[in-house]
Amino acid sequence: MRRVVGCMTGTSIDALDASLVEIEGHGLTMRARPVRSITKELGDLAPRLRALAEQQPMTAGQIAAVARDFALLHAEAILELLAGEKADLVCVHGQTVFHQPPLSWQLMQPAPIAAAVRCPVVYDLRQADLAAGGQGAPITPIADFVLFHRFEDPMCVVNLGGFANFSKWTSTFEPDDHRVPLQVELGGGDICACNQLLDGVARARLGRPYDEDGKVAFAGVRDDLAFLRFHSMLDRQRKSGRSLGTGDELERVLTEFHEVPTPSLLRSACEAIANTLAKALQEERVLFAGGGVRNTGLMTALGAALNHPPRTTADAGVTVEYREAICFAVLGALCQDKVPITIPAVTGVTKAPLSGAWVYP
Repeated sequence: MRRVVGCMTGTSIDALDASLVEIEGHGLTMRARPVRSITKELGDLAPRLRALAEQQPMTAGQIAAVARDFALLHAEAILELLAGEKADLVCVHGQTVFHQPPLSWQLMQPAPIAAAVRCPVVYDLRQADLAAGGQGAPITPIADFVLFHRFEDPMCVVNLGGFANFSKWTSTFEPDDHRVPLQVELGGGDICACNQLLDGVARARLGRPYDEDGKVAFAGVRDDLAFLRFHSMLDRQRKSGRSLGTGDELERVLTEFHEVPTPSLLRSACEAIANTLAKALQEERVLFAGGGVRNTGLMTALGAALNHPPRTTADAGVTVEYREAICFAVLGALCQDKVPITIPAVTGVTKAPLSGAWVYP
């Protein structure tokens, strides 16, 4: 039994999530049980991280300070999560401040974390795949398989984060034995901008980091021209089949709709995202996760586009807000077991390499 902490801050740059996961066994046969999770606000780190992600000029000293402060916040969150208990491993994603393959940067300084928590830290999980010719993202499909294949198979898990991405799989098992898969077919990829677009509207129009619970969007009425413009851009992203990132946020289009009321603009964006996702998912059996699940405007639009109420990972025992942090705990354990975590069919890498860089206390 290993006690592994996974940490995640998404492209929305709204908070740090940390989850403690007990992992029994090794490799693809491991079982992962979430123990508890916490969220830490980023405070004054949020605008500094956002400035870096938005490619605003910063000095080397400023970047070094952001990286150290970010690491110290991780250490504080992990120690609070552990509450005096021990961890065997920490896996941190870092903050994606640039992603245009083959270039990608997940800002992280892991040494302060290892020193504070007194256990190994694995980080920088994308770079090995990028170096081997892959897109470096998404990297959660194999972790989603470990977490959810015993719940339902085949299955698709969709993360409604800064960008919407999906994992899916089909497995073959020994008759009457669902412990060891004989064969697993894994897939996944990015679909389109999601909270990146919605949060961009909220920052521009509401002066807030996001539309809390999607209340403003839910109160709006769709503007057809805005909907069509959003949907056209989102659908191009869906069809591109590439890893999305820097330059794909779509906030630049907001200047086209000065006369559209804010509730209508948010509702139009929600419906455009929902319709794009419905096209991508078609008849898949889906569990949704991520911050977008709390957006009533988006989830209402998704229900209408899919013609049924959306299910979430909470149905399978994984809290929607912490699915990514829990996935990173699983990914850290897989890296420790020397299991390649990226999938050629997902990232485009020819041969999946072993991933992760390590720091020890």
